Amino acid sequence: MFIDKVRILVRAGSGGKGCLSLHRDRRNRKGIPDGGDGGKGADIIIRANRNLHTLLDFTYNKHFYGTHGGHGLSNNKKGKDAAAHIIQVPVGTTIKDIRLNCILRDLDHDGQELVVASGGAGGLGSRKVREGIPQQPGEEKELVLDLKLIADVGLVGFPNAGKSTLISNISHAHPKIAAYPFTTKFPILGVVSCADKSFAVADIPGLIEGSAQGRGLGDKFLRHVERNKLLVHIIDMAGCDNRDPLEDYKIINKELKDYSPEVSKKPQILVANKMDLEDAADNLKRFRKVVKKKIYPISALKKEGLEGLIEAIRKKL
Repeated sequence: MFIDKVRILVRAGSGGKGCLSLHRDRRNRKGIPDGGDGGKGADIIIRANRNLHTLLDFTYNKHFYGTHGGHGLSNNKKGKDAAAHIIQVPVGTTIKDIRLNCILRDLDHDGQELVVASGGAGGLGSRKVREGIPQQPGEEKELVLDLKLIADVGLVGFPNAGKSTLISNISHAHPKIAAYPFTTKFPILGVVSCADKSFAVADIPGLIEGSAQGRGLGDKFLRHVERNKLLVHIIDMAGCDNRDPLEDYKIINKELKDYSPEVSKKPQILVANKMDLEDAADNLKRFRKVVKKKIYPISALKKEGLEGLIEAIRKKL
């Protein structure tokens, strides 16, 4: 299951207590303060991991607590600092502080990390302050983890346009494919291998009129195209489901613009799919009279025209 937004609670560890002790011997009956300081509590760190692709685990585990620092001991022995608690998230995860209502960081590279909650300082023992100083509690925060997939290419288009068939035939991704709309209910990632370069492709669930306002699967998945360098616009040129290819093209571009002007300005490659079906050739002629852009005719089902499309994507990237 693909989960791309979760809410979690993190609490760093508290510092250890400082030790209040006096060293006495035959020569010093009053005693010499020798209490050690407490150790630092564990930080909570969120780290990006390229091997993760969903926030599913966080639907079952929403609370993360750091361990407390060790207590100080006599004979000037300091308590042990607690090891940091590391939370692994997919690359492309944005961390937002709910209480401050601000984004703390966007982890868009593998290995990037952020200390989201600092562990409390340990208390001072009597060696430094005769009465000691209490330890500090760890920070506590409520966070929203928001995943936006990082892919070079995003496949956009109406439901049932053939996006899932295309990604399954140009990569090793295996999305569910069926002859009804909204078969794809969450983004699918695939990697396409070329002679000298590989690139990641994201199959975005089908868009419809009003998607920017939340209709259908709506803007829940439109945001995944924000990070794409290139959009591949798949058009059902056969006009299945009594649709007009030209009207579909205009609607999808309008939804991209309504959602974000920056997204609508991303470079596009137009793909005329289902060219193996009747009416597709006539519709393509009519389409080309209106849209004066290069169009790549393909049949994703029969794997026709895919090599030329992959090469065009590679050059554009």
